[in-house]
Amino acid sequence: MEPEHRNCVEIAQLAEECGIQALTIHGRTRACLFNGDAEYDSIRAVKQKVSIPIIANGDITDPLKARAVLDYTGADALMIGRAAQGRPWIFREIQHYLDTGELLPPLPLAEVKRLLCAHVRELHDFYGQAKGYRIARKHVSWYLQEHAPDDQFRRTFNAIEDASEQLEALEAYFENFA
Repeated sequence: MEPEHRNCVEIAQLAEECGIQALTIHGRTRACLFNGDAEYDSIRAVKQKVSIPIIANGDITDPLKARAVLDYTGADALMIGRAAQGRPWIFREIQHYLDTGELLPPLPLAEVKRLLCAHVRELHDFYGQAKGYRIARKHVSWYLQEHAPDDQFRRTFNAIEDASEQLEALEAYFENFA
């Protein structure tokens, strides 16, 4: 959508007048879908025109980007979306950086393994064995994006149709890195 047709400031002002207590604004229009980069000018414009808390969202993928978005938009908070898929520790990384200005070291692989295996077990428990193993596939893929660049393990993992076999496969996978 062309900038002259964006109406987020007007909508935010109407929402504030109706009693909305806070507003999250995504840096893309619906027409953009997930294509291109998020733009933060609209979020900044809204923040300058309303007094309610504004939460910035869109393409916030690491602590440095989080700081840059907060500084540029003046937003009161951030909302992290896709960047947390397979990296639930991103919130800790961002908060630490915002508090201290220091980046945390990369999460040790043993901790990635612990979190991933716990997540997969919880998916199996929550959804049941028959549905849980299918849902676990996408989560494992997200966690391992930077660790399994050749996709071979993910293809093998996605063929497994048993929850306990999934956990065994993860254990074996991480043993290769020990």
